[in-house]
Amino acid sequence: MGILEGKVVLVTGAAGGIGKECALIAAREGAKVVVNDLGGSVKGGDAGDASAAQKTVDEIKKAGGEAVANSDSVSLKSGAENMIAQALDTFGGLHSIISPAGILRDGMFHKMPDEDWDAVLEVHLKGSYNITRAAINHFREQEEGSFVLFTSTSGLIGNIGQANYAAAKMGIAGLSRIIAMEGANKNVRSNIIAPFAWTRMIATIPVKDEASAQRVERMKNAMRAEQVGNFSVALASPQCKTSGQIFSVRGNEIVLFSQPRPVKSVARVDGWTPETILSHGIPAMEGGYTDLGATASVFTWEPV
Repeated sequence: MGILEGKVVLVTGAAGGIGKECALIAAREGAKVVVNDLGGSVKGGDAGDASAAQKTVDEIKKAGGEAVANSDSVSLKSGAENMIAQALDTFGGLHSIISPAGILRDGMFHKMPDEDWDAVLEVHLKGSYNITRAAINHFREQEEGSFVLFTSTSGLIGNIGQANYAAAKMGIAGLSRIIAMEGANKNVRSNIIAPFAWTRMIATIPVKDEASAQRVERMKNAMRAEQVGNFSVALASPQCKTSGQIFSVRGNEIVLFSQPRPVKSVARVDGWTPETILSHGIPAMEGGYTDLGATASVFTWEPV
């Protein structure tokens, strides 16, 4: 018997990449799966392809599982509500949501068009709000539910050219934290994952030099979507009691991230002036600063 036997799971962005692996693994573990995918491009903004989600459904059914396709957009409140309603109408319940759906529109911040900022936040941050808000009361009423949302090291650490993506992903970190805090007394859990995996989204990031080209090759070979899928399904299962945490999956390595807490403080009994802040306050803090290194400067070791 699988760890999701008798449960219903909704997976967004499940036509390919991480989402597809989450859906396939959830079904293999006994879940009935609502497979959502608009079928759009990596950049979003197009009409999409309703058949994209159906292909994953067909694969699940061929393996003996149960699934239904949904082609609504997470960026629309009505789309999220439709997904929840479809789960309840088709399978009679909903117990977990795994939501990696997303787009990328990278570019330097000083050159970023408003529409690229808006589009990325609409799908990632507003999409995460829509899907959790549509399900939260159902989860609270049945006193069982798990959200597995997706952040990124682009937000947690930083990557040049991804201001919109980073802002959205850090917003998801805050959203998940509050859902976990408010849901604790109703057995409603929420966790987030910063995934490392070769997907069509990652494939759009430009390779600028030999070092980045080698890094891309390592990602292709060592960091695969199914590794993230296995961890996502484990977090979604009722056997897991963890909530409010930030994880990463990097190949065969599972990482727990720290969350912001004070690292230094300095006080002055007679208060501060702008001058004393500059002469004493800020210098006293400097030893605790976080540098401006990107993700690659933090994860310096080879993936396992």
